[in-house]
Amino acid sequence: MRLILLCVLLLIAAPLHAAERLNVVASFSILSDFVRNVGGDRINLTTLVGADSDVHVYTPAPSDAKRIADAKLVIVNGLGLEGWLPRLVQSAGSKAQVVTASTGIVPLKLGSGADPHAWQSVPNVRIYVTNIANALAAAAPDDADVFRAQAKAYLEKLETIDREAREALAQIPPERRKVISTHDAFGYFAAEYGVQFIAPLGVSTETEPSARDIAAIIGQIKAARIPAVFLENISDDRLIRRIAAETGAKVGGTLISDGLTGEKGPAPTYIDMVRHNIKTLTSALDH
Repeated sequence: MRLILLCVLLLIAAPLHAAERLNVVASFSILSDFVRNVGGDRINLTTLVGADSDVHVYTPAPSDAKRIADAKLVIVNGLGLEGWLPRLVQSAGSKAQVVTASTGIVPLKLGSGADPHAWQSVPNVRIYVTNIANALAAAAPDDADVFRAQAKAYLEKLETIDREAREALAQIPPERRKVISTHDAFGYFAAEYGVQFIAPLGVSTETEPSARDIAAIIGQIKAARIPAVFLENISDDRLIRRIAAETGAKVGGTLISDGLTGEKGPAPTYIDMVRHNIKTLTSALDH
């Protein structure tokens, strides 16, 4: 009889515990990975901009307003990344607390504004994770110890990947740590790890490069003796081969910047992303 009563109590308690989970919305996939590592199974996590998607140009769907309305916390990057989000929160009539995960980070400049890509520095991510843990703990005090313990475990993993990055890049002579990348997303990485990223003039990720753009890239690579190119917006292999042939620079592959890949891709988590980028860079620059 006691066993039956215990089973009944457990069945009743289980859904109640699940219902008490904190509803959290993260703005995009990289931030969502940080929140998942801290919150674990104590939160219900929704990601607005999922894997393989660009947070810069995201257009919110009607379903996003409901997700925001149901959330207790909305965790954002800040630094001007999610320009579309304040209107979404307002239209949802949400009373959720908006938490800016990058608070406390000294931003770099990108043009006249702040560079939002602060996660490209692993030490910065330690600040993100601490902010997220504090926000979750304040919103769900009963689970605060769990959040802090999970944050501590993740911070240790970040410390390891940061050390791996520094050790790997230290093997590359400083004069060879120069690459061409069309996307201005690696300023924090460059400052943290001593790699010079040069963005060619006239080339953006939204347009096809003209003959003049290609000529400018070739001239810049020759002048700066850049050993590797990462031209994410050039999809035509003939152009890639032409640039490599005319300059002697290697086509270094694809660097992942603003969003994680799906599970079958090379970077379904942030730590996978850092490892992938380090391996891609060192493979291209080491010869």
